[in-house]
Amino acid sequence: MKISRFVPAFLLLTTFLVACGGPKAENSAITVGSAAPEFTLNSQDSKPISLRDLRGKWVVLYFYPKDFSGGCTLQAHNFQRDLAQYESKNAMIVGVSGQDEKSHLEFCSKEGLNFKLLADTNFDVSKLYGSLRNLGVIKLSARNTFLIDPKGIVRKIFMDVKPALNSEEVLNALKELQS
Repeated sequence: MKISRFVPAFLLLTTFLVACGGPKAENSAITVGSAAPEFTLNSQDSKPISLRDLRGKWVVLYFYPKDFSGGCTLQAHNFQRDLAQYESKNAMIVGVSGQDEKSHLEFCSKEGLNFKLLADTNFDVSKLYGSLRNLGVIKLSARNTFLIDPKGIVRKIFMDVKPALNSEEVLNALKELQS
C-alpha cells in the first residue's frame, strides 16, 4: 500500500478533530490568581510583543488552532466586532496560534482584524499555557482564553471555548471583574 492513499483520510480526520476540538489540550499549572507566564512572540507586523509590555491593560490572551478556518474566523470576527467595548474597558485582544507572521498578516488583512495575532511557530507559548493539542505529527494551539489583569495576574480561564460565544463570555467576565 502506498502512503499517499492515507493522506486524504488523515487530512479529513485532522480537519474533523480541529472542528470538534480533538484530543484535550495538555494540562497547565496556570490557575486563576497566578502570575501569567511571560513570553515574547512576533506579531503579524513582525514586531515582538512581550506580555510584560502590556502591563497596565487587561489582556484577553486567546489561543486558536489555525488562521482562515471556520471556527477561528468566527471567533476573530466576534472579537473584532466587540473591540470598541474591550477598548472602553482598557482591554487588549491578543490572539496566538502556530502560523507565522505572514499568515497572520494575510488573515488580518482579509478579515479586517485590528488586533494583534502572535506567531507561536514552535508552540512554546501554547504549551506553557496548557493550550497545545498534539495530533501526532500535527500540533495546533487549543481554543483556550486567559483574561489577565493590568498587573499580570490571571483572573479568568476559559478552556475549550466555543468560537461563537467566546467574546461575549470574556466581556461578561471583564465587566464582572471590573465592577
